[in-house]
Amino acid sequence: MKKIEAIIRRTKFEEVKEALLAADIEWFSYYEVRGVGKTREGRIYRGVVYDTSSIERILISIVVREKNVEKTVQAIMKSARTGEIGDGRIFIIPVEDSIRIRTGERGDIALYNAEQEK
Repeated sequence: MKKIEAIIRRTKFEEVKEALLAADIEWFSYYEVRGVGKTREGRIYRGVVYDTSSIERILISIVVREKNVEKTVQAIMKSARTGEIGDGRIFIIPVEDSIRIRTGERGDIALYNAEQEK
């Protein structure tokens, strides 16, 4: 199992969500986050200088079975890419175990409904 974390533009969230659903990734968490990027500049709006080094993004967190890692990464990359600086990052992290609280199932079986695969 792997945990995939993707930091993407807020404007691309709906496209990424639809791409994940199309790739049969039906469950994930997301958070509104702020980060600091390389660019350190101020923007002027109506005579007031605003700091734009703090960037608003969406962090998507997904735990998938090994066989779904590549299709998940590709769905995120294709739908989140604009080709400009600031498109985001994807991190792939190993997951040691998973436990479904309701049934006590352990391992990757706890990530999906086994009945659907029969």
